[in-house]
Amino acid sequence: MAQTVCVILTEDEKARLRAISQDRARPLKHVQRARIVLLSAERLPVLEVAHQAGVSRTAVWRWQQRFAEEGVDGLLRDKTRPPGKPPHSTSTVAEVLALTCSEPPGEVTHWTGRAVAAATGISLRSVQRIWQEHRLQPHRVRTFKRSTDPAFAEKVEDIVGLYMDPPRHAVVLSVDEKSQIQALERTRPDRPLASGRPATRTHDSIRHGTTTLFAALNVLEGTVIGRCMQRHRHEEFLRFLNAVEAAVPAGKIIHVVLDNYRTHTHAKVRAWLSRHPRWVFHFTPTSASWLNAVEGFFSALSRRRLRRGTFTGIVDLQAAIKRYIAEHNERPRPFIWTKPAAAILNSQAAPSV
Repeated sequence: MAQTVCVILTEDEKARLRAISQDRARPLKHVQRARIVLLSAERLPVLEVAHQAGVSRTAVWRWQQRFAEEGVDGLLRDKTRPPGKPPHSTSTVAEVLALTCSEPPGEVTHWTGRAVAAATGISLRSVQRIWQEHRLQPHRVRTFKRSTDPAFAEKVEDIVGLYMDPPRHAVVLSVDEKSQIQALERTRPDRPLASGRPATRTHDSIRHGTTTLFAALNVLEGTVIGRCMQRHRHEEFLRFLNAVEAAVPAGKIIHVVLDNYRTHTHAKVRAWLSRHPRWVFHFTPTSASWLNAVEGFFSALSRRRLRRGTFTGIVDLQAAIKRYIAEHNERPRPFIWTKPAAAILNSQAAPSV
């Protein structure tokens, strides 16, 4: 590119360009372009204009030409530029999608970005863009399990009905056990979080034994009754039921949601129920622990207290669990179930894609 135009300004154009070059609120690129045109109008050499404006000679020629073609307004906008490479054709995109959704060759289980790029002859980044546009994530897999309980529908309607429309003058409890909670003590003290560095801890730990947490979540209030015990048998379960019986006010029916674990259906447990007529058990379907509301509490307990905790023994672990339950009960939140039973049954009946 070389100089092909001679810049001649009218008084109005000079005034407008001076205002732009002196306006501190303007973008720097607009100020530079206005100075280029003003200096060019003084018949200065291109090298001198470039030196005073702080740009290259090519930039001087470019904006001289733009001013000659479009005037002052042409200096205040940038021309749109075509992409460096044209987008991939529809057939290429379809080939990437078909490969990704098909079985890969050989003994591998899924396609990777580099494998698809090598098979289609495009770049890895192009494959990733196509995946992102079509919401494909071959590196991820989600698991599912269908319940084979013949009374699945009846149990779902029963439990969801308790959650969404609990009976009056009754208490609805979600009961379960979290067994094999390990008392792990790290071999070195943890390093706390710092700027630019996450919290760190040793991989190895000392095992001090395990405990089992029996818990009952009050669905209407959100409070939890919990007891830590050494073993997980019907004897411990009966002791826990007696503790709950003492905690619930007399005169209220107690509806309990729990799973079909052998501990809950033991003959001595059934005999205990016959002696306590205000207790009603509602069993969840097989492979449907997600219906048990207390599982959410167990998940929060694991994430917020147990997973990163370090405990010097079982007593220390049990004390930490008791403190967590006490803190939870200070600010309880009622459990709210929003999905009706019909929607659950429809989703279970729908074929998997």
